[in-house]
Amino acid sequence: MRVELNPVRYWRHDLSHCLHNTAGVLLDHHGLDPVEALGAAWGFHYPGDVRREEYYLPGASEDLFAGLAPFHRVSSRWHHPADAEQGWSQVRERLIAGEVVAVAADNFHLPFRPAFQDVHTNHLLAVHGFDDEREEVLVADPTPPSFQGPIPLAGFRAARDSGNPVVHERDRFFTSNPIGNRWLEVTVGADQPEFTPGFVGHVIEANLRGLLEPSTPGTSGLSGLRAFLDRFRGGPRPATGSSDEAFVVIGPLLATTGLHAEFLARAGRVLGDRGLTELARTVDGVAHEWSALRIAVANARTPVDGEGVRTRARRVVAAYEGAAALMERVPVPA
Repeated sequence: MRVELNPVRYWRHDLSHCLHNTAGVLLDHHGLDPVEALGAAWGFHYPGDVRREEYYLPGASEDLFAGLAPFHRVSSRWHHPADAEQGWSQVRERLIAGEVVAVAADNFHLPFRPAFQDVHTNHLLAVHGFDDEREEVLVADPTPPSFQGPIPLAGFRAARDSGNPVVHERDRFFTSNPIGNRWLEVTVGADQPEFTPGFVGHVIEANLRGLLEPSTPGTSGLSGLRAFLDRFRGGPRPATGSSDEAFVVIGPLLATTGLHAEFLARAGRVLGDRGLTELARTVDGVAHEWSALRIAVANARTPVDGEGVRTRARRVVAAYEGAAALMERVPVPA
């Protein structure tokens, strides 16, 4: 038997990683625009739930897609098969039913990944078909170097059943967390919001409230951001945050910020609004500050310390504050 679901297209943003890339592939398959869905929400939220997964999203362990696109009617839930046999059987059934599936996998066993037979890591990619006779699986992975096509079923199953161990010093950040044959069931509802001035205005107002008036000030909004970065930017007490934690947490924040800048830039073009274009450039600047800080903590010792890290952390906070101030001044589309 052979199943190949179409259309399945590449989608990625320059600052995104496997979580947003895979979500973009699945949402596009369901007819949603990835930038409009994944780029709407922006702010800060980190309840301390860090997980050693490349597809980690703070505060959204149970429903990744609702966390990625809270302004749209999308949701997801993890399935945890008992073993590799059940894991493949469940995914195969969903493909036969016409659903593209997101699966966790260890790059060590994926022949198209640069980490093949070298580095273990906890990755996410989309599966859109299989060929029983050839013993192949069809995968779509836009994360560079980007690949879409068949791979051996044996390697695919090994990647999904991997214990994801730490073998050498290059196995950092996304290891020590068994893959467990996990896969995501994604639900996309009808009557999705249209990209109208009213929707854009609603998004901006909600994001601004989240920054200035968070429901959990210690872990969300500008106050939560300051509390998180205070652990790395020094002060009267020594730094306490680990480089692994900071690197993992900053990843999705960087991706979300870059995507929101793209969302605002599109809104500025579509609505002919220069204020939104200016806001997009400002949020894009926040993304670049996140990028610089992530590089700094990746090369820092644990606990994270050093003037370079402290300077970059202060610049992230200042960039957020500047963006929030501009959001307050820009006329909200109606």
